[in-house]
Amino acid sequence: MNLHKLLAEREAEKKPVRIGVIGAGKFGSMYLAQAIRTPGIHVLGIADLDLDKARAALARVGWPEDQYSAHSFAAARKHGGTFLTDDAAALIAADGLDVVIDATGNPGAGIRHALLAFDHGRHVVMVNVEADALAGPLLARRAAEAGVVYSLAYGDQPALICELVDWARTCGFEVIAAGKGTRYRPMFHQSTPETVWDYYGLSAEHARANSLNPQMFNSFIDGTKSGIEMAAVANATGLSAPSRGLSFPAISIPDLARFLKPEADDGLLERRGMVEVVSSEKHEGGSVPDNLRWGVYVVFAGDTEYVRRCFREYGLARDEEGNYAALWRPFHLIGLELGISVASAALRREATGSAQSWRADVVATAKFDLPEGDMLDGEGGYKVWGKIMPAERSLALGGLPIGLAHGVRLNRAVKAGETLRWSDVSFDAADPAIAFRRQMEAAFAPAPR
Repeated sequence: MNLHKLLAEREAEKKPVRIGVIGAGKFGSMYLAQAIRTPGIHVLGIADLDLDKARAALARVGWPEDQYSAHSFAAARKHGGTFLTDDAAALIAADGLDVVIDATGNPGAGIRHALLAFDHGRHVVMVNVEADALAGPLLARRAAEAGVVYSLAYGDQPALICELVDWARTCGFEVIAAGKGTRYRPMFHQSTPETVWDYYGLSAEHARANSLNPQMFNSFIDGTKSGIEMAAVANATGLSAPSRGLSFPAISIPDLARFLKPEADDGLLERRGMVEVVSSEKHEGGSVPDNLRWGVYVVFAGDTEYVRRCFREYGLARDEEGNYAALWRPFHLIGLELGISVASAALRREATGSAQSWRADVVATAKFDLPEGDMLDGEGGYKVWGKIMPAERSLALGGLPIGLAHGVRLNRAVKAGETLRWSDVSFDAADPAIAFRRQMEAAFAPAPR
């Protein structure tokens, strides 16, 4: 609360929060649609490798052309316009910049941009959850050392889940489970960019007309994005990752508290305090009624008879015994809500979720039998999908992170469903993203349970 008031004060003082956006894709475009009409916000610059696409995105979301016709960052700062560039480093270094938004989706680029932003004293809002799942704990530590904020992106489901977890804990409730909804069927793990539109429920013509990236959308369907987002939540909240990976139970909203409780209480969870994703589709096919496809949830415990009676009196969705209750948000608006993170970081110096420890990892898993010498194509591709697991298990296995399973060649044949290890691929240890991830592993290696 009060963020709008603080922004209005900055507007009245003619001291706007100056923003740099890296990546003018879907998420970035949705933020830009709102940023131009938010008081106290000035988008100083936008960096994208394809400036023609960036201009088309700005036109599509309603920006007048004269708003992004500045010829330099200095001109943009003086006159209130926005400078377009293909040089992200120059944007991060631009005089007067307050907040960097990385919306690239490339984990290596996200790490590089964040570290550069910290060097320049900029806050970072990491839309690029792939980078956070790969090395978020170390990025958060580096931000703290630099005296700036490193934040998950409000509007995206991980930050909204963190908000619900924080709400529950601040109210004194023990969090039993937290997560999101999605479409899921077991066969989706073998989805490729060629099959994604059928599984996603879109036509190929619609996808082409709207410039939708099939590999990116395939990561939503094949289970990878769910694993990445739940890893970000686990690392930010201290909740645990399922040892067997996400099970995607097909659960309706009224049944969240009934099923998302410990096995000891006839629920589906290994123990209290887990992340889990619920499916809006039955595993054999067909829609789950009253589902949470677009939303997020938290399940929490009532520790006394008085609290459990209050749960009942105020109509909460509970399990049969009334010991557990659920709260949820049915929708999320991704980039349209990102301004919450921007204002929170710049005006309150608070993150809307940030990694605190290394609790969960997302490891590359073979979609099909893959021959020796095959080149992996990363998240949402044809070869592997990302499976969440506890960080200590990933470390013990030497698991290959999904964020680094791109452009590396297999040095042995692997079977469908097999977890890939660092030792299974040839990689360049000097690659900056790989080196940073290795530093993160060393710095945050969890103690064995």
